[in-house]
Amino acid sequence: MPEEGRHFPSKEEMQKALEERHGADLQRKFSAASVAVCGLGGLGSNIALSLARAGIGRLHLIDFDKVDVTNLHRQQYAAGQVGMYKTQALRDNLRAVSPYIEIVTDTVRITEDNLRELLAGDAVICEAFDGAENKAMLVNGVLEQFPEKYIVAASGMAGISPGNEIRTRKITPRFYLCGDGTSDAAECSGLFSARVMLCAAHQALAVLRLLAGETEV
Repeated sequence: MPEEGRHFPSKEEMQKALEERHGADLQRKFSAASVAVCGLGGLGSNIALSLARAGIGRLHLIDFDKVDVTNLHRQQYAAGQVGMYKTQALRDNLRAVSPYIEIVTDTVRITEDNLRELLAGDAVICEAFDGAENKAMLVNGVLEQFPEKYIVAASGMAGISPGNEIRTRKITPRFYLCGDGTSDAAECSGLFSARVMLCAAHQALAVLRLLAGETEV
């Protein structure tokens, strides 16, 4: 809910504005959806912000880490939030944008053992981890344990290569992969906010398209 003492548009005003932009039928689908964002770094924090702006009804934020000064160049956190858990900091930032959104946080590391319990209530899962091993664990776990759910993952957004190399691919009927598919932060010239945000935008758009019933890329 909005903070006391500050002026916010009413929930009805914000809903009306979204419906005017997206259409009432489509916005109802967004508002009824629950999306999990697994990992709240450069990908996840930007994915969550895009989905909050689109009026997704329930966002499930999962990460065990705290905001570090090295995160600030590409992640949706403020300098004053260094040291805060990312789940708490991002929740605060999203509420400033979309004060009526339902936000659920789990400040834990996702593992093979807790994956099923954590993600049971979410229709679409966004994989936004850093390491290839963790990415594979989540994707494989969702595909095996939740064949009815969609998972949108990422591979390759490092360096300063052209943004047009980043694309969305449909790997299986329930698995979508965004990125250039090749770049690695350890081998390229670092991670840049603009290119990471491009990949995150691909993931967020894939989620919105799936919720709209658009399954092709």
